[in-house]
Amino acid sequence: MPKLSGARQLAVQVNRQARERQAYTADVLDAQLAKCTLLHDDRAFARVLCLGVAATVGTLDEIINRCLRSPRDIRDNVRDALRISTYEIIFLDKDPYAAVDQGVELVRFVAPPAAGLANSVLRKIVRAKASFPFGDPATDDAALARLYGFPVWLAKALVAQMGREAAEAFMKASNAPAAVFIGVNAARTDDATVRREFGREEIPLDAVRDPVTGAGIPGCYHLRDARAVASHAARHFFDRGGILVSDAAAQAIAALALPDAYPGEFLEVGSGRGTKTILLQSDAVRKWGKQMALTCVDSYEFKDKIVRKRAQAYGIELDAAVKADGRHLAGTAADKIFGAAFVDAPCSGLGTLRRHPEIRWRMTPADVLKLADLGFELLEEASRHVRVGGRLTYATCTVLAQENELVIKRFLESESGSVYRLQPLARGEKPLAVYRSPLSAEGCDAHFAAVLRRVR
Repeated sequence: MPKLSGARQLAVQVNRQARERQAYTADVLDAQLAKCTLLHDDRAFARVLCLGVAATVGTLDEIINRCLRSPRDIRDNVRDALRISTYEIIFLDKDPYAAVDQGVELVRFVAPPAAGLANSVLRKIVRAKASFPFGDPATDDAALARLYGFPVWLAKALVAQMGREAAEAFMKASNAPAAVFIGVNAARTDDATVRREFGREEIPLDAVRDPVTGAGIPGCYHLRDARAVASHAARHFFDRGGILVSDAAAQAIAALALPDAYPGEFLEVGSGRGTKTILLQSDAVRKWGKQMALTCVDSYEFKDKIVRKRAQAYGIELDAAVKADGRHLAGTAADKIFGAAFVDAPCSGLGTLRRHPEIRWRMTPADVLKLADLGFELLEEASRHVRVGGRLTYATCTVLAQENELVIKRFLESESGSVYRLQPLARGEKPLAVYRSPLSAEGCDAHFAAVLRRVR
């Protein structure tokens, strides 16, 4: 009887917890890795399995179901185990005999009586691999979706919006490991100090240029080796609030949200866990030598507590942290006029699939439409709180036009938007109407932003 690998045992436990709690797989995995004794190679393999299964779970279930008499023939814990082995067979091209043997042992680990069934199902899956993705991806949207582990509805939407070649490139890049970027918090330290400390450990920090505008992103650096976030230098600055991990495009958008002149009071709607809150004030220090009178708004009480705690840790000044529905600011501390406002809208998050791959399977077309409506309502309310001449920035981390360009179009055509004009972004001789960062294997996530100016 083959010995079951520790990486697979950890993977099935992580994916079960993520399923039961509807949590992000990466968060559950990090918590488990922090207290396990696996060696480096097993840790790395467990990460590949956990995130790979999360990314392709719907496709894996379709394949498993094809090899069962009925989807009801197995319990959820057995399906958790079969997903891991199916991912290895279909997407990792593992040796079929080893994959089946380990798959049977994995099922025996979670449900001993189901080991025989697992052996039969996995052998059928090995045979099914010969015809995967069950169609021609060049012409069949469903086959293209299966090839990259995407829901069919989403593959169709991407093809319709981007064209087949660009949609396939996006789906392929979404399954690659995410690049790691850090931002230097100018409220606590400076770039030269950070570069010097990392340099003492011979860790290269690559300055990052904005892939959209071509300009340098203030304080943004790419870590070539993701393991550098655990270095002595990184821990030193994390402990002191000197750096934070944030995607390069997110850092670029935070800088973009600041107007040319010091705005005095600044409104942030959708502050979440406070990452952009920190970036906004850090960029304010870089630009004007001082922080803004920042009011941040979020509808969740636990996030309000997180942003206050992180602000204190990072030396970030908050004029107010408001727990409120951003669509209704009347009667709150945010019910006043600001020099500038930033709406970080809740969205489908499809530009960040490398970090949270399960999003694609938890989202539906109806969810996208609801989020687009919410984004519009947040933008409309924030627009009422910006003074004439002030800047209003709307941002998401998705690629779908329904949540991006169409929200901006709807706003500009509304009564509230009639007093705003789209402010083009500088890029050489040809300005850009909006900000769209491309997703690439070694680059940043896909983000969107539009900058508006109140004209009357």
